[in-house]
Amino acid sequence: MDGLAHVVVDWGTSSFRLWALAADGRVLAERRSAQGLAASAAEGFEAVLESHLAALGVADGVPVMMCGMVGSRSGWIEAAYLDAPLRLEGLAERAVAAPAARRPVRILPGIAQRSPSHPDVMRGEETQLLALAAEGHDGLVCLPGTHSKWVALETGALAGFATFMTGELFHLLRTASVVAPAIAGATDGGGATEAFAGGVADAMAAPETAGNRLFELRAGWLLAGTAPDTARDRLSGLLIGLELAGAARRLGRLDGTVLIASGPIAPLYRDALALAGAAGIRLRDAESCVRAGLHAAALAAFQTEGAQP
Repeated sequence: MDGLAHVVVDWGTSSFRLWALAADGRVLAERRSAQGLAASAAEGFEAVLESHLAALGVADGVPVMMCGMVGSRSGWIEAAYLDAPLRLEGLAERAVAAPAARRPVRILPGIAQRSPSHPDVMRGEETQLLALAAEGHDGLVCLPGTHSKWVALETGALAGFATFMTGELFHLLRTASVVAPAIAGATDGGGATEAFAGGVADAMAAPETAGNRLFELRAGWLLAGTAPDTARDRLSGLLIGLELAGAARRLGRLDGTVLIASGPIAPLYRDALALAGAAGIRLRDAESCVRAGLHAAALAAFQTEGAQP
């Protein structure tokens, strides 16, 4: 592959994303699959990686930089957590070598917050923060998802963070709770509707009533026949509003937050932050950020090691 410098991979619990990059970061080719940790552990991590590289015609010896759950205890090899607070520019130096026969493979470590009152961990999101850290960003960063991360950066250093299980709670409540029948039959998607906005506002105004507000979704369906789409949008608004209220309490004002997100979740969080009165919100594409972070780490690690072909 002409101009290929290295390959980067974001390997999570349920997904695999690979990009072949030139030295200037241009994407030359990519591969995606649902071969997350469980599937890959059964097949073999190196076998999965090499199958994708072979499909692209990547030669032996081309180095690979990875991040995500592939570096967890149940992954290819554990890349032990680094302790917060810390500066992120040295992350590549702490990458762990995976046992690979055909090429150098490195996995970036996650980050642990070992506070007795607020223990927390992240793995993969730290890579998305590398570009902001290099810019010396000062303020909050929101990375929404199954387990949303809120990070406080101080002149580019990671000062602390907090995880909110918003996406997981949404899934559990929608599929396995007494609220589920009220949402059954809702169409895919959802957006910043009046029901969503009302949920955000109610959760922000009185987060301590969230448990009651959630049960009201069932009651509204039973007593008033609330439409499934309306119930779904209000559920989304309540949970995101609850997250914003918690982030503000834990980490301070939400003004100036950088939102790192892709897909339908990005406008939802952007609109929720606006409803919460947060000013100066900036949006960064999550996939671009993780790819840029992996590219920077690959340049730092493999140029230092002299591993590039």
